[in-house]
Amino acid sequence: SGRLLSGRSVVRIHPGSPAALPFEAGISVLAGKSRLSSAGPGCYRMAEPVVPLPVLKQGLGRDLSQGNDMKIENLSLTNITLREAASGVLVASLNRAAKRNALDEASIEDLIRLFDAVPRSGVRAVVLRAEGDHFCAGLDLVEHHRADRDAATFMRLCLRWHEAFNKMEYGGVPIIAALKGAVVGGGLELASAAHIRVADASTYFALPEGQRGLFTGGGATIRVAGLVGKARMVDMMLTGRVYQGREAVEVGLCQYLTPDLTPGSSEEKALALAEVAAQNPPLSNFAICSAISHMQNMSAFDASYAEAVVAGIVNTQPAARDRLAAFADKSAARVRPNES
Repeated sequence: SGRLLSGRSVVRIHPGSPAALPFEAGISVLAGKSRLSSAGPGCYRMAEPVVPLPVLKQGLGRDLSQGNDMKIENLSLTNITLREAASGVLVASLNRAAKRNALDEASIEDLIRLFDAVPRSGVRAVVLRAEGDHFCAGLDLVEHHRADRDAATFMRLCLRWHEAFNKMEYGGVPIIAALKGAVVGGGLELASAAHIRVADASTYFALPEGQRGLFTGGGATIRVAGLVGKARMVDMMLTGRVYQGREAVEVGLCQYLTPDLTPGSSEEKALALAEVAAQNPPLSNFAICSAISHMQNMSAFDASYAEAVVAGIVNTQPAARDRLAAFADKSAARVRPNES
């Protein structure tokens, strides 16, 4: 959060917290230019009352401007296959169809490696899909039963799930999930970390942890509750309630529903959406697919400050100027109502 005190700016951050990460990038550049002095743990005092926007822009955008240093094709993944589609879109497929794409430890490590690499790879958008008839049936319960984990071991495994899903939600690259069949338990936690969810007519959503003597451990209390509200999530866990079809869209579990059972219909729609998103400037997508989530973790006061900073950076990028010029000279496409 930022505070202006008697003509000097004091910026307090919590190092490593998701809400602070974009601003730490800017702060690190400022500190490198000797514009800051320490004002206590995680707190810096600036010599001037206002951060020069080009300097902060350099910090926030540096990963996007320094080129790509990670090649997706060099990743070694066990349970996810990759292929490149047109327009900078990467298609990532969960590949444990015989297990209804249940998430074992190896799959979680695959997700961490993949979504750690994506923001540095030049990929403009990701479609996350699955082989077989089901998107993901959640935690691999057979593995969990056989491993007979103690509390500390399972807690550490849950933290790896959080690592994977945080990299997805906060990575700054649009992720569109193409859903089908079971999106259950940890599978719903995985889907909720994507930025857009497309379901087909076979898709159903559930959190059956209560009936199995379990509790969610991969972020459902954060993301699924954020999508459908606390009351609906509690109902899903207590009673095993299943959502599907138009009702799933209405409660917020997915944004799009393809109306037929044609195999691959959700994937076709997800790919079309990814290609649209990939046409946006990367810095704009970075803000949309990270800053909004960061700001939800802040107070309204701090979020308004952060929004102003991000808007100042994104809305003055060269790509924005070019598109505004096209709007001004009437060569850009106008927003029109959908055809009935």
